Amino acid sequence: MSNVPVAVVTGSNKGIGFAIVRALCKQFPGDVYLTARDLGRGQEAVAKLQEEGLHPLFHQLDIDDLQSIRALRDFLKEKYGGLNVLVNNAGIAFKVRDTTPFAVQAEVTLKTNFFGTRNVCTELLPLVKPYGRVVNVSSMVSSSALGGCSRELQEKFRSDTITEDELVELMTKFVEDTKKSVHEKEGWPNTAYGVSKIGVTVLSRIQARMLNEKRKGDHILLNACCPGWVRTDMAGPKATKSPDEGAETPVYLALLPSDADGPHGQFLSNKTVRTW
Repeated sequence: MSNVPVAVVTGSNKGIGFAIVRALCKQFPGDVYLTARDLGRGQEAVAKLQEEGLHPLFHQLDIDDLQSIRALRDFLKEKYGGLNVLVNNAGIAFKVRDTTPFAVQAEVTLKTNFFGTRNVCTELLPLVKPYGRVVNVSSMVSSSALGGCSRELQEKFRSDTITEDELVELMTKFVEDTKKSVHEKEGWPNTAYGVSKIGVTVLSRIQARMLNEKRKGDHILLNACCPGWVRTDMAGPKATKSPDEGAETPVYLALLPSDADGPHGQFLSNKTVRTW
């Protein structure tokens, strides 16, 4: 199967991820994997798309579980000899009115949105074939959260030389600072989701830089994007975009033509590069 192109979308049994799978099934010339933590919910989602005449495949994936990530890695390696498109969409958010202590929200949100996404990248980026496309679904909230950081933190997060280890250290510090109730004093904004998505956007910038250094000739393009405010379980019914509309920018980035030399290492919304 190693000549069959393959695309994987994380967290795709509902919402934006589900809409991304639907669009890729229609436009991507190969196998498209819908993934979900829960087997039953994942297979239900696949059945829904089959009713629409589409043919996604399913693989279990819980990005909080390293064994689960590695099982997917080994499967892709063995069956396809790698990966052509990776869309890191899986993410969580607490509701505004949630009464869970902020320190717990911070730890749980960063565990999935930043550390889980990073683990997927660590395991799967080496599998990405030449001309591959990687899309990390971030959020405009990462921009507003960046604006809510101290000048010192902003400089670090905008740096063109920040390393992945330094970013991990900062994300870990945010969680520790919330536990000590000093996060605002330490220059952090009051949004765990926002900080987790700063992490995703900055991680994307670092990863793109690493690809330039180590795999320049492979023409892989990696970007972060904001899907917009989308009507999902996460954002609620008042949001302005449908899931299919929310999928547009991630799908655009996943399907950048093979002769494209950009965007790369950018943060986009509405198919437009935004200043970080």
